[in-house]
Amino acid sequence: MTPLSPIPRFPLSRLLLTLGCLGAGAALVSAGETEWPQFRGPTGEGISHATDVPVKWSATEGVAWQVEVPGKGWSSPVLHQGRIYLTSAETDATSGDVTLHALCFDARNGHTLWDTEVIKPDPAQVAAMHRKNSPASPTPIVTNDRVYVHFGHMGTAALDLAGQVLWRQTELNYPPTHGNGGSPVLLGDELIFSADGSKDPCVIALDAKTGALRWKTPRNSPAKKQFSFSTPLVIEVGGTQEVISPGPGFVGAYDPKDGHEMWRVGYGEGYSVVPRPVFAHGLLYLSSGFDKATFYAIKPEGAKGDATATNVAWTQPKGAPHTPSAVVVGDEVYFVSDAGIATCANAVTGEVYWNERLGGNFSSSPVVADGRIYFVNESGVGYVVKASKTYELLATNDLAEHTLASPAVADGALYLRTESHLWKIGK
Repeated sequence: MTPLSPIPRFPLSRLLLTLGCLGAGAALVSAGETEWPQFRGPTGEGISHATDVPVKWSATEGVAWQVEVPGKGWSSPVLHQGRIYLTSAETDATSGDVTLHALCFDARNGHTLWDTEVIKPDPAQVAAMHRKNSPASPTPIVTNDRVYVHFGHMGTAALDLAGQVLWRQTELNYPPTHGNGGSPVLLGDELIFSADGSKDPCVIALDAKTGALRWKTPRNSPAKKQFSFSTPLVIEVGGTQEVISPGPGFVGAYDPKDGHEMWRVGYGEGYSVVPRPVFAHGLLYLSSGFDKATFYAIKPEGAKGDATATNVAWTQPKGAPHTPSAVVVGDEVYFVSDAGIATCANAVTGEVYWNERLGGNFSSSPVVADGRIYFVNESGVGYVVKASKTYELLATNDLAEHTLASPAVADGALYLRTESHLWKIGK
């Protein structure tokens, strides 16, 4: 772990932000409809309270601006106080060396405000990568005074809002499978993430102020394949905070104070688990991963030890996603399979109201705004569906560029990262 940093390419005066870091039982507290400070938004569950969000757009219509993003990465955009943050892996044209960067854009016009080299990894750390992954897939977190960026086994860092690196942690190496994937969650003064590689999977907490290791908890997973890529979610049950982290073979709840496992629910040989859990109606909603996914609704209240036999409320194997996370609106839960089958079910009972084929393959997680579900497939086609027990497709919108990143919603606009560009859809 090193405390020093290079000077950012585009210096910017230090910004003063007003977003608080945490609310009880939630990952981050929104300062309003202008904020999208972490993966899947203010609570980490894909819900926006923004209004006047566009329904129809294309690569040439309804676009406020479009800018090229240097390098390669599938981290999703996050926003705070009119600034957009991303990570990217940039390759030197002469040496071929990869460097890992944090970038900041002006949300008004897409102008680059700064681009900071954060970590220069060993080339061997970058080599093993799945075709649907990148060296910069985890999504940043923005608080009132910091940006946290995570690159899995290659390291984690904190920057101030002018792009100056405050600390970097590169000592927690683990053997990845297919590269990185899961993003961290911030809880108080802890930055928590999964480190589920090819062996010895675990959950890790860093001191958010310094980057020092707080705790490291082994998974002790029975699964034959030990790797996963999920992002934790913090919930509150009976006044107690729990870090919910799906991994290979089971989903576990961890005590944020010391990392000990509080309970677990197993899902057999599930591995390569990607979807982030969501929490509503006293239930956790998540998928079990490859090879055959099952969608689970789990009741964390009263869970102790191995709660597989006692705390599963319902399951749904049909149309369960391997990669996209779910979203809950009112009494319904919505999810889309990687093959493009969208489902609406009763969130409490699991009764399925509809299954509909959208189009193409899906990796990004849906978001909700203005009573509509926004699904985006890997070809850059956005499907806008009414949040209802009756299926109603409102629009199909094609950006004609490959994407795996999840949308951000803020200030009446959608922000989408595609293979080469960052887009603002809206005014």
